[in-house]
Amino acid sequence: MPAASVEDGAVRLREDPGQPGGSDEPQPEEPDLPGPQVGVGPWVGPWPDDPRYDPELLRHGDRRNVVDRYRYWRREAVVADLDQHRHDFHVAVENWQHDLNIGSVVRTANAFLAREVHVVGRRRWNRRGAMVTDRYQHVRHHPDVPALAAWAAEHGLPLLGVDNLPGAVELETYDLPRACVLLFGQEGPGLSEAARQACTDVLSIAQYGSTRSVNAGAAAAVAMHAWVRRHRYGQHTGAGAVADQA
Repeated sequence: MPAASVEDGAVRLREDPGQPGGSDEPQPEEPDLPGPQVGVGPWVGPWPDDPRYDPELLRHGDRRNVVDRYRYWRREAVVADLDQHRHDFHVAVENWQHDLNIGSVVRTANAFLAREVHVVGRRRWNRRGAMVTDRYQHVRHHPDVPALAAWAAEHGLPLLGVDNLPGAVELETYDLPRACVLLFGQEGPGLSEAARQACTDVLSIAQYGSTRSVNAGAAAAVAMHAWVRRHRYGQHTGAGAVADQA
């Protein structure tokens, strides 16, 4: 299996310039965000006596794409704090054609505080859509679906595919388990046949317009929010729903 490294508290995949289908785009320290400048300037007044704070950020200001509670914090301190609160669902996405949606999936997984993101197939993926959130999100690689399925089985996690396929169960009425892996295919082909066979269930997202499907990034956002509604707010459309303790 491709090697992984731990950097700043997050599992990071070592890049292989020879990997076919990879992106050689330079990865900026922080993205150029449109509109007014975000963040805060240099710290005013005595510096806080707290090891979580980064002297460079205190000195120069913090323009990163992070919520205000993490302003001026070191990256590893942010990751360590997130690790205390991560949710019990994982997100997996197949990467056979270097799908540009993967970055968006990672960004959304960070927003909903997924335990880990699993990239299945090609190890290299285009990080532009992640907006640097992969620095705060644990990312794990699996060379193929059987490897992902073996990992999930080892950890007692059901694989739940999300794709609008014949016979799929409606996500809107499905009682999502607290601990699970939500598996997504890629733009166009959707879930591979191997992925479909490995899933405990395949879930469909209700659609009412003329398009055949929504892209993987949008589908991932809908499914993750369904998990949040079920397990953080106790909202479930199926019979006998009972609010969980967050």
